[in-house]
Amino acid sequence: MNRASERAGPTSALRSLAHCAMPASPQAAGALRHFARAVARRWRLADHFDEALSVIVTELVTNVVLHSGSPWVSTVISVRGNALTVEVMDGGCWKHRATRRKEPLDANVRCGRGLRLVEYYATRIVTQRMEKGSVVLAEIALHGEAPEVRDAAEAIEPRPL
Repeated sequence: MNRASERAGPTSALRSLAHCAMPASPQAAGALRHFARAVARRWRLADHFDEALSVIVTELVTNVVLHSGSPWVSTVISVRGNALTVEVMDGGCWKHRATRRKEPLDANVRCGRGLRLVEYYATRIVTQRMEKGSVVLAEIALHGEAPEVRDAAEAIEPRPL
């Protein structure tokens, strides 16, 4: 039996939930991505779930670190019905940006496409912002086809300003 068939889909181990919280520092995205991948392995999820969790957690946590001003970030991974759910929470005060940031340092940086990547992997996204803090919930369908890698690359191509 090869590794791919062992990780064909969700198992009965998915009856739990996983939670990790830490300071919202530059190291948080990598640490919480590692946490999400460990959950995917522990729950014996197929490789495409591992990839989806990794991308979603990385992008949402990076947004918290860069834009919320929160001292902490928390990630919860669970199963709700037929969906694998990722929730990223913070205690910051988000400021709405009417237009895309245009600073000289941004000219050659491939950034600003993180939420499009999350939209690509998630079947549903819900954002809830409060006066102090926010929760972004992203669901990944447990059944269905894995997204093609080629399509993921197309999802992040820059759009004209």
